[in-house]
Amino acid sequence: MNGTLDGLDTAQVAAVAGAPLAWVFASVGSTMDEAHRLAESGAPSGALVVSDVQRAGRGRLGRVWSSAAGQGLWMTSIHRGVDTRALDCLTIRVGLQLAQALDAHAGEPVRIKWPNDLILRAGKLGGILVETRWRDMSLEWVAVGVGVNLRVPHDQPRAAALVPDTRRRDVLAAVAPAVRFACQCVGDLSADELRSFASRDAVRDAAIVEPAVGRARGIDATGALLVDSAEGRQLFRRGSLVLAPEAS
Repeated sequence: MNGTLDGLDTAQVAAVAGAPLAWVFASVGSTMDEAHRLAESGAPSGALVVSDVQRAGRGRLGRVWSSAAGQGLWMTSIHRGVDTRALDCLTIRVGLQLAQALDAHAGEPVRIKWPNDLILRAGKLGGILVETRWRDMSLEWVAVGVGVNLRVPHDQPRAAALVPDTRRRDVLAAVAPAVRFACQCVGDLSADELRSFASRDAVRDAAIVEPAVGRARGIDATGALLVDSAEGRQLFRRGSLVLAPEAS
């Protein structure tokens, strides 16, 4: 551990985030892996792990997430007592809350690309990774990983970043409560949440080739992607959304 977040120690990071506990690393393999380890040892709901560097940061489906020093906020928070009925739509719900929270630091509205990307202009601003741990049939905890670029990664020139000189402490103060709120919600997405998603949908009506060839038509209340294809309207709960070449 023994890390700081731009001069903030663990107690100060927890205070900024409104978290009961925080662990701050200079470098770690993955904040997600550390969060699971700490949760297994009894870390309370709302506790979070932050690192200046992730040597093996990851996104969905094992994809690598660039996590260089000082370039963004890399964190995972632990949540207990999450409504199991809300798990299917949790990634979308977290994305909605994050997009709203980050608008003030983005210079324009942050959009969402199903299932877990935050989009700014034409680039990827951030990503969300949700993992669960169960004991028998009981949900023990949910870990929510969030990565947000403060600077465009040198190896991802098409990515996006928040406005220059944004402080990580300010992003943390916006992001951590947003994730906590999303994890406290119950059930499917509400009508208001669906309207909010529609207003931020980065690929609404776009031609896509995955998870099916067709056009993206938003989501349903469970967070599933709706696609109009040659076979009719299809619903996808898993997978990645890939735009058709002419839509990229």
